[in-house]
Amino acid sequence: MADATRDPVTGTVTTGHEWNGIEELDTPIPRVVLFFLAVTTLFAIGYWLLMPAWPLGVTYTKGLLGIDQRQVVAEQVRDAAAERASWTAKLDKASFAEVAADPQLMRHVRDTGRTLFEDNCAVCHGVQGKGGPGFPNLAAGSWLWGGSPEAIAETIRVGINGTAKDTRTGQMMAFGRDGILQREQVLAVASYVRSLSGQKLDAAEQARIPAGKEVFAANCVACHGENAKGQHDLGAPDLTDANWIYGGDLQSVVNSIHGGRQGHMPSWEGRLSPTDIKLLALYVGTQGEAKR
Repeated sequence: MADATRDPVTGTVTTGHEWNGIEELDTPIPRVVLFFLAVTTLFAIGYWLLMPAWPLGVTYTKGLLGIDQRQVVAEQVRDAAAERASWTAKLDKASFAEVAADPQLMRHVRDTGRTLFEDNCAVCHGVQGKGGPGFPNLAAGSWLWGGSPEAIAETIRVGINGTAKDTRTGQMMAFGRDGILQREQVLAVASYVRSLSGQKLDAAEQARIPAGKEVFAANCVACHGENAKGQHDLGAPDLTDANWIYGGDLQSVVNSIHGGRQGHMPSWEGRLSPTDIKLLALYVGTQGEAKR
């Protein structure tokens, strides 16, 4: 071919096409590309022949191997259900204490309970169960309605301030909003409550403690107790520890006293089976194990 048909820089033959002074080089497709194109084509043809592939109206080509992925999955689900039934039957018959004392059953509780928790509870309590603003920390060991597996299972079953007929019911009055306490009284009892958990108070808060103690004795002991450690039958929290659902800073405590609080947890009885509720109760009880 004449030199005029070659690129003067690379010496490659050109196609004769030109755009703005740039000539198109006549470079063939690399052989490796053709090789892999042939291999993938042969693989596709082989797959079409051996495996289910082509839709045919209400059915599909079955393939020479006769493999049915739907059947495979169904068999796997049946096998998993049978394996689960082998230990859930033991769990259903055993008491909470018996399950807790059985290492093999507790291994299943931790594995299956984690999945149940992440699917149903983590959206509020977090994947690690450490809660957040308005949601209790389940790993702290500070329980509103009791921390025994039986108490936890009951809380999961009926919920809190929920729609179940026998739901747990708890509410903190709006002492400030409803005019039960004046502004200075709210500030005083907030300072006193913060002192119970050993928080660092400024001079103004320190000065309010005596008055706050009197306000607490007159208005708060009925639910939180004279020692301020709460009462599980009322869902009243322990005010002497470092765990705060709505925040332990002065403004957060003032907000709680002024406007009241009413937590909510749905009843899971209709959504989860008794076995799953028992599993969750046992699993939730393990959340604070790292601290023990």
